[in-house]
Amino acid sequence: MEVLGRHMLLELFSCDEKVLDDLASIEAFMKEAARVSGATIVESVFHRFQPHGISGVVVVAESHLAIHTWPEHGYAAVDFFTCGPGIDYWQAHNYLKQAFAAEEFEVREIERGGDRDASGRLGRRK
Repeated sequence: MEVLGRHMLLELFSCDEKVLDDLASIEAFMKEAARVSGATIVESVFHRFQPHGISGVVVVAESHLAIHTWPEHGYAAVDFFTCGPGIDYWQAHNYLKQAFAAEEFEVREIERGGDRDASGRLGRRK
């Protein structure tokens, strides 16, 4: 398989509920997570839902860092997709665990890409 990118899925549990519902904090933390990973920020968009919860994305030159929070459950789902060399999404992971005061977490890593066919195009993995 030709790996074009790596995708980290991060689940943060038992987080600080007030932080998870603070749009300014969430945006600042996500931008800092992108920075500490070595990614280049292009722009960001964040939205606060009513009565609670925030979704947002930091677009980086190397792909994206996205989040959705459920403050009422103390839970945040984060994904970081990168296709750039030299990006260390583990630095972002460590930073966000601390920023959200997560007591528990789960991480999944997925390699993104496929196998080349005779014409050189990527297709399904074999």
